[in-house]
Amino acid sequence: MHEKCKYEIREAKPEEWEDAMALAWRTFKRFEACEYTPEGVKNFLDFISDNALRKMFLIHEYRLWVALDGNRIVGLVSLRSGKLISLLFVDEHYHRQGIGRALTEQVWNFLKEKNIPFCTVNSSPYAVEFYHKLGFRDLAPQKLEAGMYITPMRKELC
Repeated sequence: MHEKCKYEIREAKPEEWEDAMALAWRTFKRFEACEYTPEGVKNFLDFISDNALRKMFLIHEYRLWVALDGNRIVGLVSLRSGKLISLLFVDEHYHRQGIGRALTEQVWNFLKEKNIPFCTVNSSPYAVEFYHKLGFRDLAPQKLEAGMYITPMRKELC
């Protein structure tokens, strides 16, 4: 169990991939899709449905951690390109319970073990304030990329 929340946080198992991506899609549709163009929504769905991404996960080139309430996945965070938070989603019924923070701290601990001194994210409009509260700073203004509005951000880990 993670000390700041009552949920277990650990690396995802291969058999949890589908449930994790289903949580990402549900949460994206609920909180973020309205901020994206139809092209952006399609690109997001294509990204989380891509079998190549799943294969990268299976060989540990795409890292995925989950937050569990019992056996139920209630949050997830993923890391790609060695230092980029790719996905961070928490089930809407579990918001404001420290799960998002605990998941990002898991990523930071992983990066520190690998001697990577910083973490990056391309934040959705919905999550910008959350990332600011965690100490991320904007690297550039919000921009439209592949139909998705993103704000490139970075956090120093040292």
